[in-house]
Amino acid sequence: MVWIRRLILIILTIFFAMTVTFIVIRMMPGDPVETLAMEMVRNQGVNYEEAYARAKSMLNYDPDIPMIQQYGRYVSGLLRGNFGESMSFKRPVVEVIAGALPWTLLLLSISLFVSFVVGIFIGMYVAWRRNTIVDPVVSIYASIAGSIPDYIVGLLLIIIFAVNLKWLPNRGPYDSSVMPGFNWPYIASVLEHAILPISAYIITGLGGWALAMKGNAISVLGEDYITAAKARGLSQRRIITTYVGRNALLPLITNLAISFGMMFGGSPLVENIFAYPGVGYFLNQAVGRRDFTLMQGMFLMITVAVVLANLIAEILYSILDPRIRQEG
Repeated sequence: MVWIRRLILIILTIFFAMTVTFIVIRMMPGDPVETLAMEMVRNQGVNYEEAYARAKSMLNYDPDIPMIQQYGRYVSGLLRGNFGESMSFKRPVVEVIAGALPWTLLLLSISLFVSFVVGIFIGMYVAWRRNTIVDPVVSIYASIAGSIPDYIVGLLLIIIFAVNLKWLPNRGPYDSSVMPGFNWPYIASVLEHAILPISAYIITGLGGWALAMKGNAISVLGEDYITAAKARGLSQRRIITTYVGRNALLPLITNLAISFGMMFGGSPLVENIFAYPGVGYFLNQAVGRRDFTLMQGMFLMITVAVVLANLIAEILYSILDPRIRQEG
């Protein structure tokens, strides 16, 4: 019964977000036909009326159709598994998303995993050794790194490591001279091109995880069972890993899953400055070109990612904390 309620809530959440997104997209100033028509006027020298008619024909989209009718067609297409065709890339939206998703997953999974794991270990160490120099250093780093947007960090990394030192590439997912496939030159090139964008995410996210873990660990250290464990003569390592680490980590599991889902929506700026062909890059292109169908597909995918991330967080939390499982 609980899972049925959760499933209904998930469907309603996705449907509501999809509807709001559809309305907001069409309330944006400008539309794909007008955008393309103005581009024709500037580049081809045709008059606006002729350009507008040609744009409607090329995009196969009529902005004069009532919004409710457009919405009905959109929902009807989704129910048939048809997300429509991208107006600017002239490809099915599903194909664009399928091609972009692996690149975004590569960046987000590695960067989030590294920043989370390193952050929780730093946070536990700082909580256990609160009177050492590491404590203020971590706090200052987290304050500075957390206040700088990841795309600004990305630009600084490009200037330092790509432009000045020329150690790493700064554009694209791999070198054009390698042949895509399961071979070492291609894999090495992919990893090399991913270093800078991954580093931008890690630098800005590491401090937040460390501070969150530090706060949770300090709270756990004040519990009576920690005092009892010390009185029993348990080793410091066992207390930290078994008692402090696990209990302090529980509240962060939900944040981890949600952060993974939300990073999809925050990736356009980083992927755009690195010309990295992930979800964020194509979403940025779709917004700039007023590609309604691609925007709808991308935002729907981000919504599903966030909802599924929350569901996974609940499942993981119930596995790690038996009390939640017993209550369910």
